[in-house]
Amino acid sequence: MRFPIFLLLAPLAFLAAEEKTRPNFVIFLTDDLGWGDLACYGHPVIKTPNLDRFAKQGTKFTQCYSACAVCSPSRSAILTGRTPYRNGVWRWIPGGHRVHLRESEVTLAELLKEEGYATCHVGKWHLNGKFNSKDQPQPDDHGFDHWLATQNNAAPSHKNPKNFVLNGKELGELEGYSAPLVVEEGIRWLKKIRDPKKPFFLNVWTHEPHLPIESDPKFMDLYKEFDDEGIRQHHGNVTQIDHAFGNLMKALDEMGLAENTFVFFTSDNGPEGNGLKGRTRGSTGGLRERKRSSHEGGIRVPGIARWPGKVPANVENRTPIIGSDLFSTILGVLDVPPPGDRTIDGTDFMPLFSGKKIEREIPLYWRNHLARGQIRVALRDGDWKILGNEGLTDFQLFKIEEDWKEQNELSGKHPDKLEALKKKLIGVHRQVEKEGPRDWWVSEPPRKPRNKKPKKKTK
Repeated sequence: MRFPIFLLLAPLAFLAAEEKTRPNFVIFLTDDLGWGDLACYGHPVIKTPNLDRFAKQGTKFTQCYSACAVCSPSRSAILTGRTPYRNGVWRWIPGGHRVHLRESEVTLAELLKEEGYATCHVGKWHLNGKFNSKDQPQPDDHGFDHWLATQNNAAPSHKNPKNFVLNGKELGELEGYSAPLVVEEGIRWLKKIRDPKKPFFLNVWTHEPHLPIESDPKFMDLYKEFDDEGIRQHHGNVTQIDHAFGNLMKALDEMGLAENTFVFFTSDNGPEGNGLKGRTRGSTGGLRERKRSSHEGGIRVPGIARWPGKVPANVENRTPIIGSDLFSTILGVLDVPPPGDRTIDGTDFMPLFSGKKIEREIPLYWRNHLARGQIRVALRDGDWKILGNEGLTDFQLFKIEEDWKEQNELSGKHPDKLEALKKKLIGVHRQVEKEGPRDWWVSEPPRKPRNKKPKKKTK
């Protein structure tokens, strides 16, 4: 029997249409950006017009979390969907350190590449100690076709950095400022290098506003009313990010890609320093403590999603989400199953955009072995959050939804809730310890809490 030619071609036409409609993905990750550092999150001074516009075009999460209060672990969770102590990147990684994102981990880039996606990483990497070396996996070993990166910070600063590597080749000094340079390479890849027939995954991880901060004078001039150069530098640095982000969004528009691209903007942890001196002037928006702490100021970060027609515009969502959710969410969009041979901590949050709730098999969990202070672990379950010390002997309890500043410790008033959450926290903690490469962190003793200097006695 002979079939009409249009019936024979129909499956090919369907496949072509499917290829055309598969969405693109962009994860834009900043470094040490505080929950309160953007105008759209309430900062009274810092100017972020591009991100303010972006927030109106999409959904702004008011309870978005990083997976850890320091950088390398939170990055590893985004790419693997796994809490850092499971995937082995349990600490920030100094140059030359043995900790790295192991090749046995399955990354989002690898899974998307298997699905026919073009993949690119630009900006800070910080997922190995031996950067650009055969001794440890590099971005291309984790699924990225094209990469421009540094091991950790831009050096000597954000201005004219000298330590970028492009696909294994050291570039020497670049002229300009880090975030715009990183985005410029991402745009170059989009326009001139990637296969335009393929959907894409673009990972943009800026260095700003991490130290050593250096801002373009044109952005610092926006804050010339401040005599303190540290404030001008920091605030200008955040506006520098906003400018770079705006360049990327403009490029997506010009290329006709914006309508079919899911973009998520966030930060790796809360702000550095005490916010009172130097260039570390990031804002927690009133949250308790800062980077390195599992209190809200160290882990709650901006989180904004845009995907026209799929993500509601000009909406605020109060549902807690975490960096590791991006892995599960993107796979969920594509109906790609996550690896079945390991625990995935992230949850697909796409149902939130159609007004549904999400159910978590594993509560939000944080551990910070090198935290400053006594608190080393935390877990959030619904409205409640429990924090504990290294030995899991002392605990604090807060009802975060109504006490987001963590001012009212409730363990004495709610002993039953405390016991229930202790059991949950210890259960998750022990299971995580069994799964990760434990020898990596037992060899490094926990950081000792900083003792305050005794007050001088007055005569």
